[in-house]
Amino acid sequence: MQLWLDLLFGNPIGILSLVTVFGSIAVIVFILRMVIRNAAAKEKR
Repeated sequence: MQLWLDLLFGNPIGILSLVTVFGSIAVIVFILRMVIRNAAAKEKR
């Protein structure tokens, strides 16, 4: 476990990879929310 913590937080590359992963998840959640909201709006019409 200590090795993984050192890899993730011990150097800038690990931190950048974490930022990339969480940024990708945030973009996916945003797009899914937008698609679901548009589908719900079309059903109301």
